[in-house]
Amino acid sequence: MARRPLALLTAGLAVAALSLSACSDSGGDVPDDALVVYNAQHEQLTKEWADAFTKQTGIRVILRNGSDSELGNQLVAEGKDSRADVFLTENSPAMSLVERAKLFAPLDKATLAQVPERYRPSSGLWTGIAARSTVFVYNPDKLSASELPKSIMDLADPAWKGRWGAAPGGADFQAIVSAILKLKGRDATAAWLTGMRQNAKIYRNNIATMQAVNAGEIPGGIIYHYYWFRDQDGTKEQSGNTKLHYFKHQDPGAFVSVSGGGVLASSRNKEKAQQFLAFITGPTGQEILGKGYSFEYPVANGAAANPALPPLDSLEAPAIDPSTLNGTEVIDLMTDAGLL
Repeated sequence: MARRPLALLTAGLAVAALSLSACSDSGGDVPDDALVVYNAQHEQLTKEWADAFTKQTGIRVILRNGSDSELGNQLVAEGKDSRADVFLTENSPAMSLVERAKLFAPLDKATLAQVPERYRPSSGLWTGIAARSTVFVYNPDKLSASELPKSIMDLADPAWKGRWGAAPGGADFQAIVSAILKLKGRDATAAWLTGMRQNAKIYRNNIATMQAVNAGEIPGGIIYHYYWFRDQDGTKEQSGNTKLHYFKHQDPGAFVSVSGGGVLASSRNKEKAQQFLAFITGPTGQEILGKGYSFEYPVANGAAANPALPPLDSLEAPAIDPSTLNGTEVIDLMTDAGLL
């Protein structure tokens, strides 16, 4: 418990630093008519979106890049005084944080209609813009198909001690824990996290986890799918000795995390902000996602994913309203378990 004040102080300093960086653009003030996007999505993808949007509309887009939790907390701290027009994330708990603070404006109905209901919150205050699947990456020289875990919950069993890894410090993994919390409840999640603390090897991020599996350091690990597919599309240096296992069957380990996008109620450029969300969830924006480097899943109706990916509807993911995922409670549970 003594670690919490330090964590809060660190978060506060990060928010303060981001607040300072958001006050200027290339050394000057942000023009009133420029669209300011607080971006926690992958920088390359969002830049591709922004450049294509500007080319089509002539509207200038300024990106303020950071992590889900940093930018979400910054928006809450700034409140109605924020210069942000749009907020984009990799995972939905940060969107829920801002939504609970009542900082989003309702999205245009036409924009919401572009995305199936399961990939956006029931509130209509923001929408899914992309998706990523939880997977178990494993080394077939260390684990046979018959030895693979049937459920992500199995990884808390003593039999898995020292045999799997993950990166609990990242928003990616915390979103997965949010799904476990929603599906299994607080007590089961706390028990699972205790088992993880005893069993898992801890890594700094998804890539480091995959590299450890590839090197045979651990038999398996929890990551998001796209890290593996990106490496497979390139040199395979980080994944050549591995395969992916999908939990399916509506298991918490089959969780599909929704990346979110919303318009701030305090936006000075609401019409342009609405246009931007309509663009990235529309045909052109989703095509950029589906055909680009990302290997994330497009979520809009009829949008095609990279053909290397298994279809989203084949993953048998549990149905979860993304606005119900509670990142704050997850942080508390993971801290209590000694994982943060």
